[in-house]
Amino acid sequence: MSARSFKVNITPDGEANLTVFLPQPLQATGRMVIILPGGGYQNLAMQHEGTDWAPYFNARGIAVGVLKYRMPNGNRRIPMADAFAAMQMAHDSAQAWHVNANDVGIMGFSAGGHLASVVSTLAPMAIRPAFSILFYPVISMTYKESHHGSVTNFLGADKDNQAVIDSFSTDKAVRKHAVPPTIIFLANDDDVVPILTNGVAYYSAMHHVGNDVTMYAFPRGGHGFGYHDSFPYHVQLLQELDNWLHYLPTPQTDAKRVACIGNSITDGSGIFMRDLFGYPAQLQQMLGNGYVVKNFGVGRRTALNKGDYPYMKEAAWRDALSFNPDIAIIKLGTNDSKPFNWKYKNEFTHDMQQLIDSLKARPSHPRIILCTPLPGPNLKNSIQDSIIARDICPMIKKLAKKNKLELIDFHSTYQCTEGMIQKDHIHPTIKGAGQMAEAVKKAILKEQ
Repeated sequence: MSARSFKVNITPDGEANLTVFLPQPLQATGRMVIILPGGGYQNLAMQHEGTDWAPYFNARGIAVGVLKYRMPNGNRRIPMADAFAAMQMAHDSAQAWHVNANDVGIMGFSAGGHLASVVSTLAPMAIRPAFSILFYPVISMTYKESHHGSVTNFLGADKDNQAVIDSFSTDKAVRKHAVPPTIIFLANDDDVVPILTNGVAYYSAMHHVGNDVTMYAFPRGGHGFGYHDSFPYHVQLLQELDNWLHYLPTPQTDAKRVACIGNSITDGSGIFMRDLFGYPAQLQQMLGNGYVVKNFGVGRRTALNKGDYPYMKEAAWRDALSFNPDIAIIKLGTNDSKPFNWKYKNEFTHDMQQLIDSLKARPSHPRIILCTPLPGPNLKNSIQDSIIARDICPMIKKLAKKNKLELIDFHSTYQCTEGMIQKDHIHPTIKGAGQMAEAVKKAILKEQ
């Protein structure tokens, strides 16, 4: 049973509102889930895809907020704004509701599943959910492969605009490291939302980039089973959801946010399931639940704004700023050493300073740790370790001294012994990523 339930308005007129169900105080875990019922973006199934779930979650110490969002009527920004506002409200009200702002997830059904996936892939990082639960979700906005009513109601006049279709077909919006752990529930005989081009497509996109994703496709049950106990696999569904929730990481309420910023070495290129075994993932395991470590690495990127792939033009950089980190680890410079990039060497210090200043300006005023690049090869028309050693490392060290920042000198200390570097002699193995994580952990805990 809920200890307390109440309704709060999302919009001043109350057309969009959040019904909150809080668990008994002694049972509360701090976790919360925002529920988005389905209804084809035309109406809302507020009970079996909404309020009926409150006792289940409250009994497990999880707070619930059931969102009554406004229908788009062709204007997709309306339900998106309501869903974003609900997530923001949960964060802003965390202390009053005894909720852990680092552990607020989202759950959506059918069209509500599409909206939940929009929040999970496109919302600002500051309010992106900690986890995502999707039931028979609409994912594709392509009319022929999705639920026709959802597409028409959400996209309106843009339902034939391919650029808009692609932007809101959320399997195409999945990016590595940027989408929370997700579980998907489907029925094989769903004849309303085709599972292959929707739920399965989202699973495939998540798995393809190495994100944490789980999927259950039950033999039968059709569409819209929600919390109905008439669903043949209702008990099994709840057991599977229980297990998945149990193993989700639970950061402390006051956990420090760590942003790992960098190129493919930070990203974890060449490491299978990099969100489990890359250096930021291993750093998370080493630091424990007192920290929330996020990977904002992007392959091939440069600190130079005139480089071939400038980091500061990436969505990952915008996400890192929105994350508002308490600690930022910056490891760039490897790709800047390529001759066609290093011709702009006179701008390297300026561009790195711009990146540092942007982080300093965040409300969290993060502690910034600069890293020199790892030692590497001299490759024709590509990475030049001689430039890294002669030019880039001294520039980074001067920036650290000028800005009174801490420094990890990977170029001098990283041990490129057998088993530490992949065959390309550039990217660390899982073991090498562990060596990096250990060095970063020591730097972070140095002041503790």
